[in-house]
Amino acid sequence: MRFAGGVTLLTVTMIGCSTATTSLASDRLVPSEPTLIEYADPSRLPGLNTATITQGDFGERNVHASYPVLADAPALTGKLRSVLTGRLDRFTAATSAAVPGTRPEFNADWRIAAVSDEIVGVRLGIGEYTRPGWRESRTTVWYDRVDGRALDSTGLLTGGSALTELAGLVRAELARRGPGVDAGAVKADERLFDSIAFNRHGELVVEFDDYQVAAGSLGRVAVAVPAGRSEGLLSPSGLRARRAAVRAGQGPVAAPTSEAIKAAAVDRPAARSSRAGTVDCATAKCVALTFDDGPGEGTAELLDVLASHGARATFFVTGSNAVARPDLLRRMSAEGHLVANHTWSHRDLTSLPAGLAAYQLSRAQEAVGHATGQDPALVRAPYGRVDERVVRAAREQGLAVVGWDVDAGDARGRDPEAVARRVAERVRPGSIVLMHDLDASSAGAAEAVLRRLAAAGHTFVTVPELFGAAGMRAGEVYASGPSRS
Repeated sequence: MRFAGGVTLLTVTMIGCSTATTSLASDRLVPSEPTLIEYADPSRLPGLNTATITQGDFGERNVHASYPVLADAPALTGKLRSVLTGRLDRFTAATSAAVPGTRPEFNADWRIAAVSDEIVGVRLGIGEYTRPGWRESRTTVWYDRVDGRALDSTGLLTGGSALTELAGLVRAELARRGPGVDAGAVKADERLFDSIAFNRHGELVVEFDDYQVAAGSLGRVAVAVPAGRSEGLLSPSGLRARRAAVRAGQGPVAAPTSEAIKAAAVDRPAARSSRAGTVDCATAKCVALTFDDGPGEGTAELLDVLASHGARATFFVTGSNAVARPDLLRRMSAEGHLVANHTWSHRDLTSLPAGLAAYQLSRAQEAVGHATGQDPALVRAPYGRVDERVVRAAREQGLAVVGWDVDAGDARGRDPEAVARRVAERVRPGSIVLMHDLDASSAGAAEAVLRRLAAAGHTFVTVPELFGAAGMRAGEVYASGPSRS
């Protein structure tokens, strides 16, 4: 049963997840699949926000790595950031020599592997893109709320002897999977065992990175160790993590399934600002402010600033952040803003096979639609990179592709007045302004931009309002609205 389940998992991973990590919900591939981890719904965690490590839309490489920020677990936040910055430093060093025609990319998203009053686990999915293609890795970090400690995955074990015994159990299981998997590569090395979690039955699940024990084309390779055989290997933190995973499998903490989300999407309307039509952009000096990459730690304050100016904007949100803060997406919609698609995890769509680029779009559509009750009608490609395959994928999903003609440069410099000056020098009626929605600096920059542009007589609307009755068409690329005198 385990061998068949493993083969099934590998096949599905190759088709749908080799460059995009797991799906929005805990999709059950087959009921008996032992390596399936049922992730918890992040929106149920009080005090949750997200943070992002980015180099913006400039520099020698693309970088976008998000991770959760829990108000009651600062040690976990520090550990997650340390893991990601360490990996990014190594990636930067490895890609310091430019390869013609290739733009390296570092990308990370996250899932909640288990959560309870005693412990929380965060599973990072890290992708690294170089000339050969994407390489995927998995790391799970745990925070023991009882001890107040952030732990690597091997902290779930009692010590070195337990790691040696676990390595032997995993090696024996992989040896039964055939010549495509190198069981001999499994050693009692903490670097190989950096992603340990539990399934709903309490079985210990070990995940490997691409090329650690098999060819990267096989996708995710994982082994489940029966609860009875791992019992004596677990530390107190490991026992807490297992209890949390079993409890999640029995209750409502787990994320909703894709089937439930899709069923709720029947007859869902296309997204539209609740205040659309209140401004005639054929006569008013309309400008569309757009905010990418959120929602983040500064989003609530940014929404306060927009409300104080009577301005509305278009938010291009990433799906991985959307599922963490659906309350903020609902607030955006209620206050007349438009919520749009910025893919699931902000990967350069032009670097992905067509099917996986489409998957990044559809997964974000599910996340945003589930939160707001409206299907996004617009998408902005990460880094603004678009080719024919991306346009085709957008058209098939009913999405117009939105670029920009004014870059506020807020990702490069945080001085609000410098950002506002830059925008004021370049804006015209019909402009689409690129800004970012990641941290507390977003509100300050928006305040300065709104104040300066309002003084010049500009009105702030969502992107579709720039086009009036002409509307926007799926599969078309828009860098700005019509020019107005």
